[in-house]
Amino acid sequence: MTAGFAAGSGFLVAISLIAAIGAQNAFVLRQGIRREHVLAVVATCALSDAVLIAAGVGGFGLVSGAVPWLADVMLWGGVAFLVVYGAMRFRAAWAGGEALMPAPGGAAPLGKVLATCLVLTWANPHVYLDTVVLLGSISAQYAPHGLSFGIGAAMGSLVFFSALGFGARLLGPVFARPRAWVVLEVVVGCTMWAIAAKLALTA
Repeated sequence: MTAGFAAGSGFLVAISLIAAIGAQNAFVLRQGIRREHVLAVVATCALSDAVLIAAGVGGFGLVSGAVPWLADVMLWGGVAFLVVYGAMRFRAAWAGGEALMPAPGGAAPLGKVLATCLVLTWANPHVYLDTVVLLGSISAQYAPHGLSFGIGAAMGSLVFFSALGFGARLLGPVFARPRAWVVLEVVVGCTMWAIAAKLALTA
């Protein structure tokens, strides 16, 4: 295993996790559709993820060294989480999806937009499960290239949020239709289950 392989794996895993539809992604997409403080919102989301990923990759390595059995517990906990989260995505798809309609009115103040973005990021328990717990546990499987895995994951976050925010102008008409959300939910659900299966088989 090389550092490049670990970084590429981190990149793909991070994008797969972040792509799951949620309040934060819907907010970023909405800001992109409205072309409102997009750079600030993207930077806030990506930087927050980088901090959390660093905490997960660095902290998990130190703790797992002191508690050897923790890696297995976290690994299987991550597998269970991915299975459940994937099922949730399929359930959301079965429910029919939800069209994203930008809110009417003028541009909101930058401070208010960033405050909302921070709340949606740091008050969301899934963010901690994805970045600190899940990515932290997965990074242990790429030792001694955990740092490369973490850098790749942080880059994946940056690329995803940049594409979501700045590409929203093109995606807006597509995701105004509930059917598009259904398709994305199914794709994300399949990805979650595929990652869970890979982790379980390599454990």
